[in-house]
Amino acid sequence: MSKYFGTDGFRGEANVTLTADHAFKIGRFLGWYYGRNKKAGERCRILIGKDTRLSSYMFEFSLVSGITASGADVYLMHVTTTPSVAYIVYTQNMDCGIMISASHNPYYDNGIKLINASGEKMEEETLLKVEAYIDGLAGEVPLAKGADIGRTVDFSDGRDQYMNFLQSLALKSYEGKKVGLDCANGSTWMIARKVFENLGAQVFVINDHPDGNNINKDCGSTHMEGLCRFVVEHHLDVGFAFDGDGDRCLAVDEKGNIVDGDGIIYIYGRYLKERGKLIGNKVVTTVMSNFGLYKALDAIGIEYEKTAVGDKYVYENMANNGYRIGGEQSGHIIFKKYATTGDGILTAIKIMEVMLARNTSLSQLAEPFKKYPQKLENIRIMDKETVLADPDIVGKIRAVEEALGENGRILVRGSGTEPLIRVMVEARDEDICKKYVDSIIDTIRKKGYEA
Repeated sequence: MSKYFGTDGFRGEANVTLTADHAFKIGRFLGWYYGRNKKAGERCRILIGKDTRLSSYMFEFSLVSGITASGADVYLMHVTTTPSVAYIVYTQNMDCGIMISASHNPYYDNGIKLINASGEKMEEETLLKVEAYIDGLAGEVPLAKGADIGRTVDFSDGRDQYMNFLQSLALKSYEGKKVGLDCANGSTWMIARKVFENLGAQVFVINDHPDGNNINKDCGSTHMEGLCRFVVEHHLDVGFAFDGDGDRCLAVDEKGNIVDGDGIIYIYGRYLKERGKLIGNKVVTTVMSNFGLYKALDAIGIEYEKTAVGDKYVYENMANNGYRIGGEQSGHIIFKKYATTGDGILTAIKIMEVMLARNTSLSQLAEPFKKYPQKLENIRIMDKETVLADPDIVGKIRAVEEALGENGRILVRGSGTEPLIRVMVEARDEDICKKYVDSIIDTIRKKGYEA
């Protein structure tokens, strides 16, 4: 189990749990590690992208200092999305990639995500080596000297290459379509509008004025209310909301209704099946997917896998089995044929593909998928493992499971990125959901675990 790197990178409050010194050490180790076996005349090449947080610049410069001090070259994509970094690392044969972002977290948090040469999340074995170096358990690595010191290269052209790739995936023009985009004041603000305008859409954009502190603030895929109103008020055909680093997408239909990750998996999975392209006749979901999704999939004869929460685990399942579509309710959707990670803009393009191919609205495409009422509440705690092992809490959870039977479910888990316990209940009635979520949260509080 990694000490610093969770399911989505090394994440924490900037200069509190994640510091510039951490970033420098990560850069020092990666520059040496990927450059140590290079032949004479070859240079290690590491790509860095970042989101719009104020602290992202601090971490970028710290990483650059560490990497170049170890003799590797750094290529800077500047403000860009996580999936664009993964794409460029793979297509340009970089040694690895780094994305500076805390995704959907508030601006004061940040994160460092490591990507391997295949454009995938870095393997656990390498992460453990990085952590050992951070903690001083792996010895020091040599400093480069003279002409061996690394250099920094502006690689903003990588964004254009990525946008050209996205645009190449659209099978039809978007001419005549009115599309709303919520860029969450994050990484997509310079990319999403251009992609959709180049594809012919009439584009309406909100939350595309980042100031370093407003990323994800009451906007984007974690705050959908604004986009829902915006779509209805401007009579748009569809809306798409991204998160801070652009690897999530949630949609809004023309009536202002949210189509979440489960709905997107249903729509595109059905589209693939109808064309005979759903490999294994399966989609990949997580344990957080809604009961309603499984009932809708059962109705059309599509099977499904369930993984732990995290697009890392969804991707591993897809890669091991060759499945083409999978993701999370939160909007991390992976289209394995085209990407190695969740990609918000790519997801929006694939939804547009189904709408245009079927010549129908998003509301009609999503209509067969009926969500079960769901209540999800987070409680901030000090020690996730202690809470989840407490016999009183375990017993309370089992009692709720028995009470719900086959008419619902409860899921209590620790967040992979924050000091939170997440309590989720699905049932046929919203009052039942609230009752059982409250009972678990109250038990945790009474036991004194709340931070």
